[in-house]
Amino acid sequence: MARSTDVASPIDGRHVVIGIGGLYVALGSVRALTQLPLERSIASVAIVFAFIAGSGAVLVVGGYRLPDDEIHPRFYSTIAWWCLGGIGAILGMLALYHVQPDTGLTEPERSIPILTAFASVAGFGVGTYDARAKTATRKLQQQNRTLERVQTQLEESNERLEQFAYVASHDLKEPLRMVSSYLQLVDSRYADELDEEGEEFLEYAVDGAERMREMIDDLLEYSRVETRGEPFEPVDLEAVIRDVRKNLELRLEETGADIAVEELPGIEGDETQLRQLFQNLIANAVEYSGEGPPRVTVSAERREVPSASGLGSAERRSADRPTGLRPREDGAAAATDGSMWVISVSDEGIGIEPDDQERIFRIFQRLHSHEEHEGTGIGLALCERIAERHGGEIRVDSVPGEGATFSVALPATREHRSGAADT
Repeated sequence: MARSTDVASPIDGRHVVIGIGGLYVALGSVRALTQLPLERSIASVAIVFAFIAGSGAVLVVGGYRLPDDEIHPRFYSTIAWWCLGGIGAILGMLALYHVQPDTGLTEPERSIPILTAFASVAGFGVGTYDARAKTATRKLQQQNRTLERVQTQLEESNERLEQFAYVASHDLKEPLRMVSSYLQLVDSRYADELDEEGEEFLEYAVDGAERMREMIDDLLEYSRVETRGEPFEPVDLEAVIRDVRKNLELRLEETGADIAVEELPGIEGDETQLRQLFQNLIANAVEYSGEGPPRVTVSAERREVPSASGLGSAERRSADRPTGLRPREDGAAAATDGSMWVISVSDEGIGIEPDDQERIFRIFQRLHSHEEHEGTGIGLALCERIAERHGGEIRVDSVPGEGATFSVALPATREHRSGAADT
């Protein structure tokens, strides 16, 4: 049947099938007309006519009704070859049977048309199934090619956007530095000459420049997650959290925060980026703790997730976000059986409304004014980007007024997967 696709252009498969069907309709009609004058039984003639001409009618109707949506016209010739192949197979069998000693067909003019007609209909059925399968395969191949093109275009677009964000942010730092310097110069030289309103205006300008600097720094970090990340190496998450606590030491002392850290695993990743991720999450937990000293818990749990969705939830993914986990960038140490480490940072703070739990991961999205809580609106978007680079994802579960839990799912390395199996 492999030749069918080769003759798709020179032979119109639909017309071949209809032609074969028309031939058997004609054979059945001619035989019926020639047998009636010979005083044959009408029932016998009718049955033979139905066998031969009926099979031909099936091919004629089937050839006309071949569906373009289920079977591509290119594969109509596949059906034609199956019909011809069925006829040829029966003829070959009959020829072998006929050459045997003391054997032969008693009425070959009746038997051969009936058997070959049945074989052609059987070939039509098999050929239709084969053509449908080839059409489905062709559609999948086309879809895969389209997806590959779209993926390539998206990757190129992302690279351009990352480069633009980096260049724009980098180039903005110099004029902003000049603005900040001159504002500080004005403050130092002319502060005594400004009235209360002038001092307020200057304070707004200095604060705005400082916030702009923070946004530019965060935007640079965000744009460099993919392009400026370090190669993946073994990372001790407990050591990472110790560094985070040291970096936030002053803030933790001011707020009287209690940070409880349970046993954490070692994974492979970019230690600098993972430190940034958990520092953002812990700093947010402290910032949005509400009244009273913040209480934050960092824990880990290993989960087997056959669907490769580390957190088992599609609720946090909106329609404009790709679902599922991206492959690890290093591609070497990640487990391939859905084994995940889920690192959770939980607090007892003000919580997040359900409608806002997706929005907080979008860049520059803030739920509170700058006067209420500081921040640039990039921190959680950066956390998500880092998690995705590591082949994982991040989500939040929260009840307003009762706190929030940010969970980061990261693929377990083969070593940790094997170690867990041994225990």
